Amino acid sequence: MYLILRNGNVLNVETGIFTKQDILIEDSRIIQIEDDIESKDSYKEINCKGKWIIPGLIDMHVHIKYPFAPLFTAAGITTVRNTAGSVIELEDLMIENPQRINPRVISADRMIDGPPGLWGETSPYNLNTDIEEEARQEVRRQVELGADFIKVYGWLNKQTMEAVVDEAKKYNKEVSCDLIHSNSVTAIDAANIGIKWNEHCSGILQALFPEWTMKAPQNIWDTIDWEYPEEERVTEICRKLVSKNIILCPTMIIFDQANLLDHYWTINHPIIDRIEGNEGLMNQWNRLLDYPSSLKSIGIQNQYIKQIAYIYHKLGGLVVAGTDTPAGIFTFPGLALHRELMLFVESGFTEVEAIRAATVNAARALGRNDLGSIQEKTIADIVILNANPLMDIQNTMDIHLVIKGGVPLENQDIFQHIPSQEQQDMFFDELIAKFKAHQLL
Repeated sequence: MYLILRNGNVLNVETGIFTKQDILIEDSRIIQIEDDIESKDSYKEINCKGKWIIPGLIDMHVHIKYPFAPLFTAAGITTVRNTAGSVIELEDLMIENPQRINPRVISADRMIDGPPGLWGETSPYNLNTDIEEEARQEVRRQVELGADFIKVYGWLNKQTMEAVVDEAKKYNKEVSCDLIHSNSVTAIDAANIGIKWNEHCSGILQALFPEWTMKAPQNIWDTIDWEYPEEERVTEICRKLVSKNIILCPTMIIFDQANLLDHYWTINHPIIDRIEGNEGLMNQWNRLLDYPSSLKSIGIQNQYIKQIAYIYHKLGGLVVAGTDTPAGIFTFPGLALHRELMLFVESGFTEVEAIRAATVNAARALGRNDLGSIQEKTIADIVILNANPLMDIQNTMDIHLVIKGGVPLENQDIFQHIPSQEQQDMFFDELIAKFKAHQLL
């Protein structure tokens, strides 16, 4: 199949310049980009005059589930990085097929946490241990299952974290950390251990304020000026992390939404209409609103997270865009990344820098030179917009058409792939059987 996108304004994400060009796609790959590509009878053409063409977006921190997976694609997100979950649950979504409707999934397996486990007892989604050999065995199990990377959580002690990193290196697997709730390991500690990915800018506050943790008494919280971050101290910590080539995924939206609480960000959009029909997600978020003090303890960190992300970027560190969807409150699958790009710009990034964080820089962090840019030989994941996103970053939501692996998709095409309740029930029953077969239940 040949497809020409004709007369569109095509973004070179490296230079930040739009140029009027045609794009020729064969099957799932871009094979030619230039002015006035010759038409042939066998070519399908889409007139993109007056449209703005950017690469498919990459959400670098999600917890994707089968029922809402298509909504990412509808929002122009063609690849996601799943930072803890279950490879067993996601094995079908992880099959590499550029032309499938759901986004490409790059995933960790269950998180490795310390006892008693922030998210409860050991389950198919988390292992709680402080035994080094047990942690090493878990890494080997995850590698055998096909995990793309390993995720450690904040209650894991330093020695067990070191064992995880050491074991992962034997299999050329990188390790990601979430240290928001860590009581003993800072971002600097994790970097020195050899952990490559820092989620949520976590552990940086513990490095800045050694007496502070999420469990600290209120008088310790009160010593920190949460509205006006200490720029010099933040810069000092960020320099240390940049020297270790740490990849930072700030997920600003979870802090921002928690800070806004009942006034959380939302928008009139067909995807929101679909999300509001997902009772599981809406009930999950609405229940969390009943615990405002817990949300405020996350939301109060909002200004620090924004400043850390921007300073890290200005120092030359690699910052990528992610959302933690559907964690926190109202992290709408797909649209949350567009809000994240808005927060990037609010933090000081230019519009094109924000787009890079969700395209070429994200692909670079993943080691995928076939994603994240519109070039010859790359996978034809493309978003056609109605307005220029460099004039207003919110224009990334004004989507005319999504091209996934060379296949043009309108919303109605994608929404048809949202599973029915009956399909979801069948999937869940099959999943339980798989977990039992793997002795995880």
